[in-house]
Amino acid sequence: MSILIIFVYYMTHYMKNAPLLLPKLTQIIQVMGENIQFARLRRKMSASQLAERAGISRKTLYNIEHGVATVAMGHYLQVLFVLGFEKDLLEVAANDLLGRKLQDAGIKLMKRAPKIKKD
Repeated sequence: MSILIIFVYYMTHYMKNAPLLLPKLTQIIQVMGENIQFARLRRKMSASQLAERAGISRKTLYNIEHGVATVAMGHYLQVLFVLGFEKDLLEVAANDLLGRKLQDAGIKLMKRAPKIKKD
């Protein structure tokens, strides 16, 4: 019984709740982590060097390279900056083909309700 209590205490106080991601999204974040690791290795940087330059712990870098979903996006950005890939994030949603097609099709967006005038 006491082991169960210790386990529950550990899980509620020390384990971060990972967001529930679809399998496809989990795979994407893992591939991104692998790509970051390969970029680090191509630059012949150790994990300690990259973590120090990015201002994060080695454990956080390990989690990034293994695609852990609880790592803050700011930490990813710091690592990408050190590796020289920070501008790659500007490409996210830049080429919104579906949005442009909807816009060109003339689908009207809902407008705000008119303001109520007070007398």
